Amino acid sequence: MFESTEHTRSYYAATANWSTAYPKLEGEIEADVCIIGGGFTGVAAALNLVERGYAVALLEARRISWGASGRNGGQLIGSFADHRKVEKKLGPEAGEIVWRLGLETTELVRRRIEQFSIDCDLKDGYFDAALNPKQMAELLEWKEDRESRNYPYPLEVVNKEDLHTVVGSNLYVGGVIDGANGHLHPLNLCIGEAKAAAELGVKIFEQSPVTGISPGAKASVRTPHGHVRASHTVLACNAYLGGLAPQLTGRILPAGSYIIATEPLSEQTAREILPRDMAICDQNVVLDYYRLSADRRLLFGGRCNYSGRHPRSISGTLRPRMLKVFPKLDKVRIDYEWGGNIAITINRIPQLGRLDTNIYYAMGYSGHGVAPTHTAGLILAEAIAGNAEKLDVFERIKHLRLPGGKWFASPALALGMLYYQIRDALQI
Repeated sequence: MFESTEHTRSYYAATANWSTAYPKLEGEIEADVCIIGGGFTGVAAALNLVERGYAVALLEARRISWGASGRNGGQLIGSFADHRKVEKKLGPEAGEIVWRLGLETTELVRRRIEQFSIDCDLKDGYFDAALNPKQMAELLEWKEDRESRNYPYPLEVVNKEDLHTVVGSNLYVGGVIDGANGHLHPLNLCIGEAKAAAELGVKIFEQSPVTGISPGAKASVRTPHGHVRASHTVLACNAYLGGLAPQLTGRILPAGSYIIATEPLSEQTAREILPRDMAICDQNVVLDYYRLSADRRLLFGGRCNYSGRHPRSISGTLRPRMLKVFPKLDKVRIDYEWGGNIAITINRIPQLGRLDTNIYYAMGYSGHGVAPTHTAGLILAEAIAGNAEKLDVFERIKHLRLPGGKWFASPALALGMLYYQIRDALQI
């Protein structure tokens, strides 16, 4: 279901602005930088590097934005990592660097969209919804922390009596609107950025899975029909890294995430359920998220699967969740269902670093990657260009490694997430 070399049968693939058709890599080529992975991280790194004058080759095993970058919920959410966690581990200077990075994430995406005139249905509006008083208190604490740091975007508290102005559901007790955030069509964004990168000179190759890397002053990156010799190599595979870098085994865990898309809703129904056309996310660890598409479909996702097994029916799993939020949609048809893997880290902090002096990696966005991936691409490009200040911060963060590969890690994480599901249900 999820391993075709073409895009999964998602709403995004059905409404893509154009189909990519970059050639396979054949024979030997030289480059300053070889990037492995054609999702947001790889494409963002390629754009930042080609703008700095580097000769860049990008290898994608399937299609540009084939993985999570082209399948996700389309929520443009700011922040890069929890600056408070980083400050506690590494001190205030590192925490400040991470805070500043977080402020720039959504603006970086917006600048790319404007710079290259990318049609990707960008809309402002994002609401963090609290399901119980404890979650509401945590959101208010989060808001106060941001305001104490002179957060440059508006933060609006919505109490229960005003919830109807944001979401037509009785499930929540309140929430906070973050003016930095919004939502968009992720596949159209990524293929638009890749098109811009190619026009600037990046050599993009699709259907070119990497079979191995021979390190050295100029690494040799091999595919079935060719190889790239490059002074720098970037691993931007995220949940689809496989065994390409054994040193990273156990550092992230692929987890299944799934979405359904309804038939187009009437204007009246759309206004009733989402009056301000915002993306919405609840605060449970195993969460629900949803938004309206440009043609007024409700895109509803969540219920991450940490066991490594895909559900027999995505609609059968998500439709009851959707109806719990919006019972009035009980007669609405589901037109699309799809899923794929995201890369989870134990501490929910993205992992960036070097495996060798000239082999870089970035991964582990834990389901919030549309904006942070763009920042990661910039951090890697800066490091390759000689400014590794930001990368150095992330290299200092220690990450837990789950032993035994996915055969142990998947059940272990599934048990851990079951605990949080129970805790969410009990409102502990």
